[in-house]
Amino acid sequence: MWAGDQNVDWSLDDGLASVVPAALSLAMTGHGLHHSDIGGYTTLFEMKRSKELLLRWCDFSAFTPMMRTHEGNRPGDNWQFDGDAETIAHFARMTSVFTTLKPYLKEAVALNAKSGLPVMRPLFLHYEDDAHTYTLKYQYLLGRDILVAPVHEEGRSDWTLYLPEDNWVHAWTGEAFRGGEVTVNAPIGKPPVFYRADSEWRHCSRR
Repeated sequence: MWAGDQNVDWSLDDGLASVVPAALSLAMTGHGLHHSDIGGYTTLFEMKRSKELLLRWCDFSAFTPMMRTHEGNRPGDNWQFDGDAETIAHFARMTSVFTTLKPYLKEAVALNAKSGLPVMRPLFLHYEDDAHTYTLKYQYLLGRDILVAPVHEEGRSDWTLYLPEDNWVHAWTGEAFRGGEVTVNAPIGKPPVFYRADSEWRHCSRR
């Protein structure tokens, strides 16, 4: 399921942040596969896609069932994946992360086809006794074992998120967490991503 024509901005209602609750809402109505235009699509008035927005959206899309770009409705006004050498290198790196997850994602997609369980899941599907998971709109589980909390605010270098009680490992540092609210460094290229310590797919982690 395609996410639609998001704005090329940071808005909660129709920018980068809006993709996660849309994906989770669709997941609960039977749409198990979800993807969005990296960088958004719609430019209105003086709105322009920034380099930072494009890179953050790329970070997010590397942890979804499909990763793809879009130039947007006004390509000349927006930052593109080939805008400079740094952007190209960033896309190359995050594409490598995405392809590393291929066997994990293939299994999640196969499970979706067999049982209807979505690939991007609200946390309460696996932590139903944790009341706080029902309030989380902007983070999700990718399959059973990976938790993703995309940075969706401009100018941030760290991010605060919630981990349900479990044995979690930060994908980029290897630091272990048990659960609760945590704040981690989240520079561009290292979005807040955790995996369950006992996952059979933990070898997919790339730091």
